[in-house]
Amino acid sequence: MSVPLMTVPGEPTASLSAAVRATGLRKIYGSGETAVHALAGVDVAFDRGAFTAIMGPSGSGKSTLMHCLAGLDAATAGQVWLGDTELTGLRDDQLTRLRRERIGFVFQSFNLLPVLDAQDNMLLPMQLAGQRPDREWMDAVIGRLGLRNRLGHRPHELSGGQQQRVAVARALLPRPDVVFADEPTGNLDSSAGAEVLGLLRSSVRETGQTVVMVTHDPVAAAYADRVVLLADGRLAGEVHQPTTDAIINALRGLGH
Repeated sequence: MSVPLMTVPGEPTASLSAAVRATGLRKIYGSGETAVHALAGVDVAFDRGAFTAIMGPSGSGKSTLMHCLAGLDAATAGQVWLGDTELTGLRDDQLTRLRRERIGFVFQSFNLLPVLDAQDNMLLPMQLAGQRPDREWMDAVIGRLGLRNRLGHRPHELSGGQQQRVAVARALLPRPDVVFADEPTGNLDSSAGAEVLGLLRSSVRETGQTVVMVTHDPVAAAYADRVVLLADGRLAGEVHQPTTDAIINALRGLGH
């Protein structure tokens, strides 16, 4: 039986296999004595076709890291690459186009438009990007997520778990380079949460999707292939082949 492996900070994994990576990443909010160093020089890489969780104590910088990696927030210093494309330095319009075409998002709040039905919510980002869905891929995603009988329903007619499945479908349909998931089970009960996490994991294992998830929940993080730990804005270690107990022990070592 494989045993979870804890490693200490060091060089990021080889960039050739990285879907997204950062070097020397810094993010400072404010200035002078009140400045908050949310990220203090992070070097990290996330492998293609892998499911990686980012964890750490409250205020460790995990959400800030995800926002910088996804081009949602500008870094104060350092560099971020999505594949061979450097995000740091792109204009706002270039970042907007890149997010639409190459990045998928799943958030704690489902962010579905109430006036659109499930299918139109799924297709909205592709329509904004001027893209047509691959009908075979779309049929496969809808089938895998169990949404065939819910496509004409509006968000208020769906359960929380069904709404999050629509959000997962919306993220997967464009076949993005990376899906970023920010506390995707935070508003779900344990059963619906396990269902969504299982779907994210199967998208990695069955289709080679890359998923990077921020979570505070060790049970959720145990669905990942690897857990990256942050503390005080710095990389504080990793857990490979994670189990819930191994993650809890690692977090305890960070004072969480």
